[in-house]
Amino acid sequence: MRTSECDLVIVGVGGQGVILISDVVGRAAVLAGKSVCGAETHGMAQRGGSVINHTRIGCSFSPLVALGGADVLLALEPGEALRFARYLSPEGLALVNTRPVLSATVTAGLASYPPIPKILSSLSQHCSRVLDMDATALAGKAGTAQAMNVVMLGALSRFIPLSEESILQCLAQVVPTRFLEANKRAFALGKAEVE
Repeated sequence: MRTSECDLVIVGVGGQGVILISDVVGRAAVLAGKSVCGAETHGMAQRGGSVINHTRIGCSFSPLVALGGADVLLALEPGEALRFARYLSPEGLALVNTRPVLSATVTAGLASYPPIPKILSSLSQHCSRVLDMDATALAGKAGTAQAMNVVMLGALSRFIPLSEESILQCLAQVVPTRFLEANKRAFALGKAEVE
């Protein structure tokens, strides 16, 4: 029995903007008159630490997405996609930014980062579809690499039951005015990447 219209798990590392995405999606759901529940872990996730957010649109019960229940896993970092792949439904979609954030142990040569093709192949064993993009590069084309999360939000907009207009309206509520145009371009590039 389904208890929500759409279950999202949004993951990344501290500083990438996971919380901004969940905030915008939550606001857009409320604007659309849909119930929304969410839960996040970010207290100890300072810059570079793991961040996970559960967002359930049109939910009836718990704010937490069950293991194997996510319609979409939105990953701002490829290693984090693999870490939280267990949340994906077999019919689900993994949307993955392919630009890794390298930990100190990797940059010091104490560990190695898995090859991106291997990560994507492993993800495909958990869900029916994997879409990957270099959202960081696309954000750079939009005018600011910091809008990588908004590129991913644009891609996500194609797969959730919320209108583009409501998402952009809510984005304007949380992004400073001076960065809004670059963020709108980033959103459009992300959306176009998955069309």
